[in-house]
Amino acid sequence: MPSLVLTHTRYQFMEQLRVPIGIVASAFFPAAAMLAFVVPFAADDPLASTMATGSMMAFGAMSSSLIGLGISVAQDRSQPWDAYLRTLPAGPFPRFAGRILTTMAISLLSVIPVLVIAGLLTSARITVPGLAAGVVALLAGSVPFMLLGLLVGYLLPPKAAIAVSQILFFPIAILGGLLGNPMAMPSLIATVSPYVPSRGMVELIWAVTTDQPVKVVPIVMLGVWTVAAGAAAAWAYRRDEGRRFS
Repeated sequence: MPSLVLTHTRYQFMEQLRVPIGIVASAFFPAAAMLAFVVPFAADDPLASTMATGSMMAFGAMSSSLIGLGISVAQDRSQPWDAYLRTLPAGPFPRFAGRILTTMAISLLSVIPVLVIAGLLTSARITVPGLAAGVVALLAGSVPFMLLGLLVGYLLPPKAAIAVSQILFFPIAILGGLLGNPMAMPSLIATVSPYVPSRGMVELIWAVTTDQPVKVVPIVMLGVWTVAAGAAAAWAYRRDEGRRFS
C-alpha cells in the first residue's frame, strides 16, 4: 500500500508540474497580498508582521487546498483514465492519500515567496524550531480545506468547480481575518472569525510561532469543520461512484 501511495503522489505531482499555472497562482496571490497588505502597514512591528506572515501562509495553503484540489479532482473525473483507476482493486485510499500529499507539497511551495518577503522586507522574527512547528500547524490546519476541495471536486463538473471553489475561498479568507491587520480587525470580522475554519487554522499557526495565547473556540471550530467537511467529502465520493458505476 505505501508504494501505491507514493506512485499516485509522484504521478499527480508530475501532472501539476506539467501545467504549473496552478502552482504559480498559489504562490503569487499570498505573495502579492503580503506586499500589498503587510509590508506597507506592519513591516516595522515584529509581532504584527510575524502574525501577518502566518496569515499569508494560511492564505496560500488554503488556495492550494480548496481551489487547487477542487479543480484538479473535477478535471480528473472528466477523463477516461479516472474511470479506469476506480475499477482497480486497490480501492480509493492510495489515490486520496496521493492527492493529499501532493496538495501538501504544493502548499509548502506556495509559502516560500511569503517567507522570503517576510525575511527581507519586514521585522518578522522566528526561530528554526518555531518555523518547523509553524509548517506542521499549516499542514494540519489545511486538512478541512483539502476535504472541502474534495467535496467540490467530486460534486461538480470542472467549470462549476472553478467558480464554486473561488466563491467559497475568498469569503472564508476574509471572514477569517487573513487579509487584515491581525492586531486590529473590524468588529464584524472579529465577531464572526472564531467560527470560520480559516481563523482556526491561523490561530494554530500563531500559537506555535508567537507568544500569543491559544484561543479555544477557533481551534474547536477547526475540528468541527474538519469532521463536517470529511463527512461531506465522503458522501460526495459515494454519490459520484453510485451515479457513474452503479
